[in-house]
Amino acid sequence: MNHNPIICAIDTTDHDHALHVVRQVAPYVGAIKLGLEFFVAHGARGVQAFEACNIPIFLDLKFHDIPNTVAKAIHATAGLNVFMITVHCAGGIAMLEAAREAAHHRAQQHGTPYIVGVTVLTSMDQQDIHRLGIADSVEDHVQRLALMAQQAGLDGVVCSSHEIEMLRRTLGSDALLVVPGIRPMGSEHGDQKRVMTPQQARTLGANYMVIGRPITHAPDPASAARDIMLSLS
Repeated sequence: MNHNPIICAIDTTDHDHALHVVRQVAPYVGAIKLGLEFFVAHGARGVQAFEACNIPIFLDLKFHDIPNTVAKAIHATAGLNVFMITVHCAGGIAMLEAAREAAHHRAQQHGTPYIVGVTVLTSMDQQDIHRLGIADSVEDHVQRLALMAQQAGLDGVVCSSHEIEMLRRTLGSDALLVVPGIRPMGSEHGDQKRVMTPQQARTLGANYMVIGRPITHAPDPASAARDIMLSLS
């Protein structure tokens, strides 16, 4: 993984369009993110098609199941030459530990991917988590989940930009903080409720910033990606 912190989210089921976009933005981003909708549509072979683009792949499938099932899923996907995989922290410490162990076991044949835990989705706010029966504030709930992920040996967490400072203090300098909901100034928020600009997130301590529609839906994705990259230099 190079020093460029931008991860371009390729959120589509259109395989050819995805490849077209990736070829345009590859010089200006540090990695691409392939998510659930793409993987359900195209599976492992769809992911493998991007290896020729010579860009790191973040496989964002947010595994959340019993420990044995998640371990097997990690073992299978870690062989796809991806550099990072997500699991849901809410699956519990046994599941998180199983994911970590599966990734390290798979590393005997491939490089070890980072395993990062999703805390609270950036589409959710305080009212949403209260509806789930969680009395804590969003920040307290995120902190609790992140500490559990660290205890389980995960490499870091996925969090809102508004939790970056708190989690950097809580988890220390070595933890990876992967931040979705990043929107350049003037961009629409879409279904993300907790957002921040790339410059703000990087200043606060984000390691990786996930940016989708402001790049992929731009009239010229390459120019949009380049402008964001230059704004961070």
